[in-house]
Amino acid sequence: MKTDAWIKQNMSSMLGKTVAISGATGGIGQELCRHLASLGATLLLLDRNSERSNAWIEKLRSEFPALNARHLRLDLADFETVRSVTEELLASPPDFLIFNAGAYHVPRYTTSIGHDNVFQINFVAPYYMVRTLLPMMKERGGRIVAVGSIAHNYSHIDLSDVEFLTRKESSKVYGNAKRFLMFSLFGLNGDGKTITVAHPGITLTNITAHYPKLIYAIIKHPMKVIFMSPRRASLSILAAMVQDADKNEWFGPRLFDIWGLPKKKLLKTCPADEAEKICEQAEKIVKDLTSTGF
Repeated sequence: MKTDAWIKQNMSSMLGKTVAISGATGGIGQELCRHLASLGATLLLLDRNSERSNAWIEKLRSEFPALNARHLRLDLADFETVRSVTEELLASPPDFLIFNAGAYHVPRYTTSIGHDNVFQINFVAPYYMVRTLLPMMKERGGRIVAVGSIAHNYSHIDLSDVEFLTRKESSKVYGNAKRFLMFSLFGLNGDGKTITVAHPGITLTNITAHYPKLIYAIIKHPMKVIFMSPRRASLSILAAMVQDADKNEWFGPRLFDIWGLPKKKLLKTCPADEAEKICEQAEKIVKDLTSTGF
């Protein structure tokens, strides 16, 4: 089945619905915006680069003249913007909130609130926002979608080094943060409707473009052939927007989590005792942020 046929069969009009998306200017984010704009959704782009976001909105309007869209600056490594955007979303809630932004192979540093930036971008900031917005989203029948990753398989919780500060491998550092995000949100998903998790498999995006320039120049064209395009990979996020999921279920490519149309799948990659520890750490982090006034 082709992408357009899948959308026609599985999605309905989104006129009158507002979708807030982080990471809207990246490869998957852009394709997701296109899909949603074609369905009539109002878009709220949550990105750190205002110039790029506004330019992308103008490009979208050239493709979809009736599009209603605006930008809010959200830098997940800057907690002041995280808090201000959270407050704005509380005051004017969206129907859907999609956490698509992420950081993989980037210079690491300690943020103003004392967390490793990769851990904060991929886990701390999204979890804080979900934890704060969840009662409101649940009350109004909204949906929160978090984009996870198959990289969560590369790591397991280490209570002596929760943020993997001593690890150097980007795949493990990123995987640890995504593991925290996914299984902490599974712990919050009591009704199976308000929070869902999706993953795009492997596709050519800014995250996969982290190799040295020479190597990337060699592999990027084979990657386009071997793996799904961002346009097709983004369907998993659409599926997570409109289908319910029980605890530890996520939406992703049906074949080996890499190829094919989206399918709901039960994850068995995190033991119950580890998931419980992840949830405990997540709640401790939010409590610390609240008690210290951040």
